[in-house]
Amino acid sequence: MNNLTFGRFSPYNTFIHKLDPRNKIFLMIVLFVCVFLKVTVWSSTLIMSGVLFLFLISVMLLSKVSLLSLLKSLGAMWILFLFLLVIYMFVPNPAYDKTHVAFTINNYPVYYDAFIQWGYIVIRLVMMLMVTMILTSTTKPMDLTYGLEWYLTPLKIVKFPAHIVAMTLSIALRFIPTLIDETNRIIKAQSSRGVDFNHGGIFKRFRAIFALIIPLFVSAITRSEELSDAMEARGYDPYAKRTRYRKLTFHLCDLFALLTVLLVFGAILTLVIYNNHFVTVDIIYWISGVKPII
Repeated sequence: MNNLTFGRFSPYNTFIHKLDPRNKIFLMIVLFVCVFLKVTVWSSTLIMSGVLFLFLISVMLLSKVSLLSLLKSLGAMWILFLFLLVIYMFVPNPAYDKTHVAFTINNYPVYYDAFIQWGYIVIRLVMMLMVTMILTSTTKPMDLTYGLEWYLTPLKIVKFPAHIVAMTLSIALRFIPTLIDETNRIIKAQSSRGVDFNHGGIFKRFRAIFALIIPLFVSAITRSEELSDAMEARGYDPYAKRTRYRKLTFHLCDLFALLTVLLVFGAILTLVIYNNHFVTVDIIYWISGVKPII
């Protein structure tokens, strides 16, 4: 559980930290679109993913987001990656190239395309995690609330509770690392009482999980009640007209970041539209003999 770093704000004074939270939310959405764009020629997909990956690595270094924390977070997702690999290997897909078989398991063919598709999905998940970590590590929870509420403001015309939804999302993000720390504390406490989480059969491990989940739910409910009491004691009214001490402003650095991300998005979109004109020789096909993904 210590490997999960999602939602942890790191108080540094970097260029990314100084950006307007509304701008960072918009840039995150644009980068998500870049991650999900796909071209028909595999070599173009490789170039596009590589450029975007290097760009995100540069942003992480600029914002002082630890690459080690990224690796630890990926280590916590190995079960998901393994599950996806099994799905791509053994679930029939008519889009696979049936002429290149990697190996067979009891006369069941496993194609190279299964590993290529799996690798592409894993790269997408890694880049999505990188974008999310950059946002949550460089943005304070309250600033994130203000940014989300600003985007939801037009919905107030139809009586949509924009502030309540934004505050709920912000509190959820804020309490992710808190619940992780609480989980680690409960695991240590239960282990000291003789509960074994690492050994035994499946039923024994289920009983150990129940010994973890029940105290965690009780702790989460207790914390939520304490939080609600504290907000009420401070006079918090979600339906009242609110004022803010800190005003969100769009600075020159926000314009520079916006233009940079839009430039990356424009380059990737251009590669998607004209990929057949840019790359005529498929690198993967040249190296391994596997046909391009169509």
